[in-house]
Amino acid sequence: MASGKRLMNRLGILGGTFNPIHIAHLVIAEQVAEAYNLEKVLFIPASIPPHKNSPDIAPPEDRYRMVMLAVESNPRFEVSRIELDRVGKSFTKDTLQSLLETYSGTELYYIVGSDAAAELSTWREPELVVKLARLLVAMRPGHNLDRLEEKFKKSIEIVPVTGLDISSTEIRTRIRNGLSITYLVPARVEEYIREQGLYLR
Repeated sequence: MASGKRLMNRLGILGGTFNPIHIAHLVIAEQVAEAYNLEKVLFIPASIPPHKNSPDIAPPEDRYRMVMLAVESNPRFEVSRIELDRVGKSFTKDTLQSLLETYSGTELYYIVGSDAAAELSTWREPELVVKLARLLVAMRPGHNLDRLEEKFKKSIEIVPVTGLDISSTEIRTRIRNGLSITYLVPARVEEYIREQGLYLR
């Protein structure tokens, strides 16, 4: 085996801004891993998300730390800095190509929410993305794939998961309004947000 290569058969990938990571992210990752017998699920926080330009995105290192705290108790979950350490915006196709170089002989399973999947045609080189990995779409309550181009529908797999209608936007709004986020995020993530004073404005 070449130096730096890792052997694995099935690797799940859950990318996102994680601003902040919440319980629904973890439930999706766990249930998809179980359904597809994934050896690992790699959480990949984005550095500069190409589709988001929100003024309340927490610094990359804070989002990375929150993901680390959220997954530390699950041996099947890992966190990667691959997009944080890359210069410039984070594009899925670049991440998948890099992972295929690192994980020898691995089949990649890219986990995405229905809202993001519906915008697949706006991604950088979407045709390449669906060739590099199996695209698993976790449907959120109230969402559908009506906006997804017909040519991509055969390239995705819908994964039924427990419906938790939780969003990072809702969590940030609750923090700004002085409302509780207990049970919406892992306890250690809530503690970190409070200690660092994140999302207060």
